[in-house]
Amino acid sequence: MTFRKIAIGTVVLAGFSGSASAQDVAAGETAFRKCQPCHDVGDAARNKLGPILNGLDGRKAGTVDGYDYSEANKNSGIVWSEVTFKEYIVEPAAKMPGTKMMFSDKNETEIADLWAYLKQFGPDGKKK
Repeated sequence: MTFRKIAIGTVVLAGFSGSASAQDVAAGETAFRKCQPCHDVGDAARNKLGPILNGLDGRKAGTVDGYDYSEANKNSGIVWSEVTFKEYIVEPAAKMPGTKMMFSDKNETEIADLWAYLKQFGPDGKKK
């Protein structure tokens, strides 16, 4: 009986984890509208209140040319990935004390969708 409960629990958990990791690029594009006052992406992207987010996946924090980063960002040692982005966006000041970033998002689905949208832009602003 215990084995059966474990097996059922495993199947249920696997079902939940599969849906939790689903990412929707179109929903991410919509979510990015909240970011647009400060950030830009695409071939015509420019630095605003925040740096451009082209090529974010795998980029070292604090390295976009022409943007005046906080010392905290430049010295954070963070390399952006899905994991570091998700940790950061929930509470930027906790992940990187001294950051200029004030916006946060605690909606896990929206964050996953936003990452799916952002990671499609290469360093040149073209979609991969």
